[in-house]
Amino acid sequence: MRKFALITLFSIPLFSGFFPSTVQTSVADADQKQLKLKQALPLNGMSGVVIHNYGKSAQAITSYVIQTNQDGSAKSIKHSVIDHEQLPTIKTPITRGDKVIGGYMYQNVLLLAPDAETYAKITKQYNKNWIHPDLYALFLSVEGDKVPSRENLSEFAKAYQVGLVFIVRNGTAVLLDPVSKKIINEQKLDNLPKTGKFPFFSRFEKIESGWFDFNEDENDYYKTMEQL
Repeated sequence: MRKFALITLFSIPLFSGFFPSTVQTSVADADQKQLKLKQALPLNGMSGVVIHNYGKSAQAITSYVIQTNQDGSAKSIKHSVIDHEQLPTIKTPITRGDKVIGGYMYQNVLLLAPDAETYAKITKQYNKNWIHPDLYALFLSVEGDKVPSRENLSEFAKAYQVGLVFIVRNGTAVLLDPVSKKIINEQKLDNLPKTGKFPFFSRFEKIESGWFDFNEDENDYYKTMEQL
């Protein structure tokens, strides 16, 4: 369920519950891809890592799960923590009793904002590991993409260990889990500029892309963020 509250960029107390906490639970029941968590995660769409204990103090992350219902129902997905050709692929199935860390790496946040002032105000309010949008802009340029998408955000998050994407839209702020590719929370946001830098605030003048440039009339920050 989405929660809405009227806020400004300076209303820290009213906005403090926007970020869900990282929580630890376990798998209560596992049946192929359908799972049940012992304790539900704070929000639907949240992802989490499954950790299997192999004994003798040996444990490893075996897979990812996404909560699908507030009763703790979840499903497993194919998503590696770190892609590396030299590392073996873990094929251990999810079993009852496996540890689950919901909101894994949620402290690492990428913020997509319309301008430098908005970016500075938000990042000063919250004690997060902010991943600078310059890195994402460079990533888009290398990948040949001109604008953000849930797909390239997911790939960027994997490469830079990003847990959440904070997206400033026209009058709202939303949190995107890049693993589940789901919007997990949304709140109203005031005192925003009427227009924003396209496609988002970064210190690059433009994002060079291998694709044809879009029509200039479509180069609108807020329109781009609404499509995410």
